[in-house]
Amino acid sequence: MSGSRVFVLLHGAWHGGWVWRRVAPLLRAAGHEVHTPTLTGVSDRAHLLDPRVGLGTHVQDVVALLEAHDLRDVVLVGHSYAGQVVTGVADRVPERLAKRVHLDAFVGDDGDAAIDLLPTTVAGHYRESVSGPGFGWLIPVRSLSVLGVEDQADLDWLTPRLTPHPWLSYTEPLRLTGKGDHIPGAFVECIDWMRVFTPHAERAAARGWPVHEIATGHEAMVTAPRELAALLLEIGTA
Repeated sequence: MSGSRVFVLLHGAWHGGWVWRRVAPLLRAAGHEVHTPTLTGVSDRAHLLDPRVGLGTHVQDVVALLEAHDLRDVVLVGHSYAGQVVTGVADRVPERLAKRVHLDAFVGDDGDAAIDLLPTTVAGHYRESVSGPGFGWLIPVRSLSVLGVEDQADLDWLTPRLTPHPWLSYTEPLRLTGKGDHIPGAFVECIDWMRVFTPHAERAAARGWPVHEIATGHEAMVTAPRELAALLLEIGTA
């Protein structure tokens, strides 16, 4: 699996494709094609947000991107919530993927909804914020300090750009046929925060996927872009 690759980088909840701005140029400089789409309903596509936008919408966003650009041999990277999207896409178009990378992200099975894959306390916070300020169908933006972002310049960059995330994407379960099970996977865990995704690193290891660690907070593409890019290059071309 050497030579030029296509990297498709998927952001997590509340973010947009712009969050990869510090990582994408490093992958391109190494000779690879990079796509950083924004999922429907958030960031620069927030004008499309309505209560019907869910996990299925986001899977279709990515499938449509891969088909429209006829992308093959893709290294599909999903951060956080987007682990669910990676799993859904791998099941839909396995023939287009070379590898799937879950970056501090959900590793779900058939029937799993993201909200049920979170620790009970965290899921409780989500449900409270959705039923109050989220009007029952939005997940309000989470505190960045909880996610391990402390540098003021990073906070100034992220804060004005984050937008509420569609709740349906967390309550809609994965519906899988098993077609994507053979796609080689890898997990990257960010270990300098509350480590919400450790159980998913363990799921990945149980599937025989390599598990890598980066000593940074949850937003590795912001707080450790060089380390992350180097790791993605290593995983993607291995």
